[in-house]
Formats: sequence, structure tokens, C-alpha cells
Amino acid sequence: MDFNDTPEEATFRAEARAFLEANCKPKVAEKDRMNRSLRGVDYLKAAKAYQKKKAESGFAGITWAKEHGGRGLPPIYSVIFGQEEAKFEAPAAPFAIGLGMCLPTVIAFGSEEIKQRYVAKALSGEEIWCQLFSEPGAGSDVAASKTKAVKEGDDWVVNGQKVWTTGAHFSDFGILLVRTNPDVEKHKGLTMLIVDMKAPGVDVRPIHQASGGSDFNEVYFTDVRIRDDHRLGEPGQGWGVALVTLMNERLAVGGSYGPDYKEIMNFARAASSPTGEGSLMQNEAFRQKLADWIVRAEGYKLAKFRTMTALSKGQTPGPESSIGKVINANQMMDIANTAIEALDHFGIIDDPALAPIDGAFHQSYMFAPGLRIAGGTDEILKNILAERVLGLPQDQRADKGIAFKDLPSGR
Repeated sequence: MDFNDTPEEATFRAEARAFLEANCKPKVAEKDRMNRSLRGVDYLKAAKAYQKKKAESGFAGITWAKEHGGRGLPPIYSVIFGQEEAKFEAPAAPFAIGLGMCLPTVIAFGSEEIKQRYVAKALSGEEIWCQLFSEPGAGSDVAASKTKAVKEGDDWVVNGQKVWTTGAHFSDFGILLVRTNPDVEKHKGLTMLIVDMKAPGVDVRPIHQASGGSDFNEVYFTDVRIRDDHRLGEPGQGWGVALVTLMNERLAVGGSYGPDYKEIMNFARAASSPTGEGSLMQNEAFRQKLADWIVRAEGYKLAKFRTMTALSKGQTPGPESSIGKVINANQMMDIANTAIEALDHFGIIDDPALAPIDGAFHQSYMFAPGLRIAGGTDEILKNILAERVLGLPQDQRADKGIAFKDLPSGR
């Protein structure tokens, strides 16, 4: 593995840093990690303005083809920009799903007319996208989707429900996985459509989360009409289209979120040990946990370097990218839980004005369970690693060879 930038990469890194210094505030304290300075409408407005500047300066769609508004650079350049952007308070979150997952799918499967209509406006921040896959009965098993689309003339008429849709309440469009043929196996009867989130019959209902936020949504479809020219891929081939999106999703959510081992180490120096002797940092049990967190974090960092080396050589990272989310989501929960427990009865106080590092440990603790589900549960990702990395045999499937309509529904 070569950890050093090539001369060309070093030049690009300097350009990226100059752009970010001119347009964003640097992260100067641990509490900035939670980005509490902007919320709601103000944050969305700032995000759109920032995304427009990124596009105008050539830092949006770095790996996209030039005809789609990108630079056409190798993926390592996108990694470099991400490394630099992480050092700043950059309001990029509202576009992560659309530009990281949805639009690459639109580019791969959409017609030229569709790409001309949607790609540029998404890249410039004018329009925001969401991903409509999960359902109440189809979470980890996305192929069990029941939201139905029936062809009527040149339109598809959609009825059903999606859930846990991040950003649906502020999105303009979304990619929607629907059931168009119940007479074949579940993976073969799906179709992918582009839906206008403001269309008649689309009802978005935010879900109030334990953390106090409402980033996820339920979305109901009642006789929603979608033109056939807004189909991505062939009818019944939606699972193949969805896999492209899911591969991008699992790579995107594999990063590190919330306070890490360095921050709990700083916290432990000031916190009291549960034994009442010295600081938490001097407690042997805590030091053992800290050592485990450091080893995992360093192991993941080296795995990322392996991925970066592959990207720098023009290669495509494999299913090993699933390692990141399995490690980081669980470690995030463990670190946050340890910090809150160390606060004893004061651990119930999550007021940013009173809690350590602006209440970041509490926010992290509430967010971690959702991260262990989003983009594939721990169990799904461990199966991917077992089957595609270690070469172990697949799980037995009871639904193989059975038409979707004949599968037991539990009713």
C-alpha cells in the first residue's frame, strides 16, 4: 500500500483545501462534530448554496463523466476531497444520498432525455433526491417489496408504502422500487421508477426519532401516476438496478460517525473512575476497552488505505467495504454507551449546554442503532463478508423458485 499522494493528487488536494478554506469554517473543537450551528430551513439553504459553489468550482461529481458535469477523474480524487472536506463544517449532508446513490443509478440506467433533465440540477444543488426502498415488511430483505405498480397506457399507477426514507420531507425526486410482476420470484418482478415527491398521491410523514430529530419518513403512495419514460432499466429488472444503488449506499454509510476513541480518551482524563480512585483514564477496565477501540479503528484505517490504493490504480473496491459499517456502527454505540455510563446519574442529562462535548455522546448513542440498520443490518453485511470475501456457502433460502404471490405473508 502506498499512502502518499502522487504529484497530481497532491495538486488536487491543495486545490480542494483552498476551495474549502474559502467557503467553509474549519472544525475547531470536538463539539463541532455534531454540527449544531444550523438546523432545518437555514441548514438546507446553506447546503444548497454550498453545493452550487462546489459544482461551479468543479468539486461536485468529481468522478462523473464530463458530459454529466463532472471532471471524469479516478475515484481516488473523490476520496481526497472527502478527506479534506471532513476537516471543515461543510453542509453537504442533504446531497449525500442523491449524488452518492440515486444519481449514479440514473446515469447508469436512464435515457439521454432523463439524464439531460435531472443530472445537472441535482449536481448544482437545485434539486434533492431520496431513495425509496425499505418497507414495513421489506427492510433487510428489500426484494420482498410489496409497493405495487400497474401499467395503464403510458403510465405506471403506484400504491403502497415505504418507510425509513431519509430526507423525503425535503426531497424533490426519488428512485422508487416497486413490484410490477407478482407471478415470478421476488427478485425478478421488481421495477425501478423515478418519482416526483410533490406529485398528487405522495404523502410524506416524518418519523419522530428517539434523538429528537425527524430525519426519517414514512411515504405513502395512493394512485400515484409515473410516466413510463421515468423507468430505470427494463420492467422486471429492478433488482439489478437496485444492486447498483445498494453498493454505493454501503460504501457511503461505512464511514465513521460521532465521537471516536480520541474524544472519549480526552473525556476520560477529566471524568472520575467508577471506583472513586483517580480519573476514568486510570481505570484498568476502561483502558482495556480503549485499547480494543484503538485496534479496531487502526485496522479499519488500514483497510481503507487498501481501498484507496485500489482506487488509485483504477480498480473497483470489492465487498470488503462492508467491513467499515459493521465495525464503526457497533463501536460508535459502545463508545457512547461507555461515556454515558461513566457519567453515572448525570448521564441522563443530554442538554448540549451541560453535557460533555455538547451532548455529542448522547446524540451518538441515539443515532447508532439506526446506523446499524441503514444500508444493511449487521447480519446482512456479515453474510456478504462471509459469502463474497471468505467464500463460505450461502444461507438456505425457503423462497427460492416460488412466485412472489405464493409466498406466505403471515396473514
